[in-house]
Formats: sequence, C-alpha cells, structure tokens
Amino acid sequence: MQAHFAFGKTGLTVSLPPGPRYQVLTSRSAVALENPKSAIESALDQPIAGPPLRELAAGKKSVAIAVCDITRPAPNRQTLPPLLKQLHQAGIPPEAVTILIATGLHRAATPAELDVILGPEIAAHYRVENHHARRKEEQCPLGHTRRGTPVWIDARFIRADLRITLGFIEQHLMAGFSGGRKLVAPGLAGEDTIKVLHSPRFMREPGATEGSIEDNPLHAELLEIAHIARQDFILDVTMTLEREISGVFAGDPAAAHGAGVAFLQKSSLERLPELADAAITSGAGYPLDLTFYQTVKGITAAQHVVKPGGRILLLGECAEGIGSAEFAEMLRSFTGPEPFLRAITDAEVVVDQWQLEKLALMDQRHELFFYTPGAEKSRLGSLAEKSYHDIDVAVEAFVQGLPAQARVALIPEGPYVFAAGPVPAEAIRNA
Repeated sequence: MQAHFAFGKTGLTVSLPPGPRYQVLTSRSAVALENPKSAIESALDQPIAGPPLRELAAGKKSVAIAVCDITRPAPNRQTLPPLLKQLHQAGIPPEAVTILIATGLHRAATPAELDVILGPEIAAHYRVENHHARRKEEQCPLGHTRRGTPVWIDARFIRADLRITLGFIEQHLMAGFSGGRKLVAPGLAGEDTIKVLHSPRFMREPGATEGSIEDNPLHAELLEIAHIARQDFILDVTMTLEREISGVFAGDPAAAHGAGVAFLQKSSLERLPELADAAITSGAGYPLDLTFYQTVKGITAAQHVVKPGGRILLLGECAEGIGSAEFAEMLRSFTGPEPFLRAITDAEVVVDQWQLEKLALMDQRHELFFYTPGAEKSRLGSLAEKSYHDIDVAVEAFVQGLPAQARVALIPEGPYVFAAGPVPAEAIRNA
C-alpha cells in the first residue's frame, strides 16, 4: 500500500508494508464558498456582532491591521482587498494604514515573503512592517491581566485609532484554535508577555490543547489581552483542505471568533469509534514544516487519535532546519522528557522552550519516530535515537514489533486534520 503525505512543497509518497490495518484520516470541512469575495463583503457590511466596518472606520485617522506571517496560510490576498476598499470608502487614505506582520517571536518576514503574504500590489503600495517582540522599545505596556500576565503590545497597533486583525481558524496545539485573539497575543505581543503565555503554568494545563476552548485557560488569557489591547474588529475565515474559504466571520472579536470556532467544530470534527494503536502523520507540508519547531504540531494533533503509549511517526521536510537558536540549543541538549520538564518547571522561561515542552509531554505518553531530513540527527538530542533520514528505514522501524492487525491511522495533512477518539464515558454521563 502507498499513501501520499503533505511534505515540503511537493509531498511525499510512502510505501507501507502489509500487516497493520491502515485508516486514512483526511480533513473534513464545509464546502468551499462559491463566491468568497461576496461573502467577505457581506460579512464586513453585516458582521456577526458589532457595527459594520465602514461605521467603525468613520472619522478615524489611522488604522493598524495585523496579519499572519509566512508560517500560516491565511488567505490575506482575498480578505485584504475588500477590507481596504471599505476603509478607503470611509475616508481613510492608504497612507494612514499600517499592515503589521504578526510574527510573535518568529523571524521577520522577508520582502519576497511579503509578496506571498499580501500580494505584490498591496506589499508595494501600503506601509507594511514586521512585529519585533524582542524590541521592548517598540512595545506599549498595558498593565497586567487578572492572572498577572504582563501585557506588552506593539505600539504601532496601540497608537492606531482603529485596530483590526485578519486571520483564519484551525485547531491549535495550545490555544485550542487559531485566529481572533491570537493575532494580538502572541502575534503582536512583546517577549515578556509571550514567555508567560507559553510558560509551564499554561502549557501543562490539560485544557491547553487542540480543539479546546471552554476549559482552556490560555484561550481565556488571550481573550483578556485582546480586550485590554482594544482589538476592535476581526475578519477570520475557515478553510477547506484545498485552502479555499469555507466560512467568513467578521465583527466583534470575541463573538465573531466564537462563531467561527462553533462552525469549525460542527463541520470539521471527525470523531473516531476507537483510538489507533499508532499513527503516521505530517507537519502539513510547506509552509508549516519549514522547521522542526513548526513540524512538532503534527505530533500534538495526532495524540488525540492514538492510544496512550502508542507510536507516532512524524514526517516533515524541515527545509530551514531546527528553528530558532534558543530552540535548537535546548533540543540539542535534550536528554529525555523527565529531566527537561523538571529543569524548566520553576526556571525563567527561555524563548521557544514551550514547543519542546509540548514535545516532551508527548514523548512521555507516546513512542515517537521521526523522518525530518532537514533536521540533522546530531541536533536532535535523545530524539535522534528514533530519527531517520531514509523514509523506508523509518517506516520499517515504526512498524517493527506492532501487534498483528494493529490499527494505524494515516494523517496526510497532520495538524490540519481535526479528529479525536470516542467521547469518554464520563463526558456522556455528565452531558
């Protein structure tokens, strides 16, 4: 049997040996909108909650618009033009608009990437600037949340009369779902804020995981920060597997994002009758598997369909290597989940430790295998023991010793597949 996985820009076909019972899990979503441009225009005119965009923009002198960086395939080239048109119709000239790339602690977008993110026309004719989380002088202090998180947000966003974010909603390994409030924090947050949001205090909360909103303390914290930063208006979309727009949600940030999440939960969650013994998953291909850091999301998503102690084989090209210098150094010296988790429990948070923390938690619960050719084995710490640079060798090691007729889930699109095992009995009793 052969299966094709998202991998880099071209994909990867994997030959699978006989024996296990393979089940392909693909993304289930609502159908693509026939006329997304019309749907976007209607959403701006008739938002889910709050006033229409033109009404909000009336009389404003400046606008800041936050958009995702290159690691998120948000359809800004479709959502931005109708939004900009309405702003200009409300009397706001192009020179009064600042488009901020919500990088969080990711690297800055290159000029070539700006053309991809925004389209060459918009990139050339509007003020487009990267967020720099490490430059404290570029952040505005806004006090603290009720939980004590310091709130530092990009001053260019705070200074604007009107503050808008554009995003898309999918499951997220910590915040439950992307979009909405995430464009403010961590997207436009300062390093001090991001470190607390990604500290063990939040990362080890059971509710801080994919598909979780109601019981997710990180989601609640992000909502509060977005409110403090006065996020005025959002334009979020949901997307099909082919990256076509399936839903548009605009208006009041909390209400519009909540409606988008509800739509995604209803249209896209695949509930499996039983958990798998093992899974082969991907980092979802370019741009999400550019680095090992980003590719980790394929594992955290797969945990929801694999039995405790089951195996997970992760496929990711990692064309740009490991990730940030901080993450690379921690990973290189990683000796196992228990020592790492103990070491960071009460220590000062280091940039990007949260991704390795999530990976360490997975390493405690599952047997992990890797085919990530762009990530040198010498830089993977103890994970190198089950890391392979030949896909056939990786698959052979992964299936060796599996019980006869083991149920193996194949997840070609990795974190883009929104799936979970059966509803726990206690959840049914408490429903």
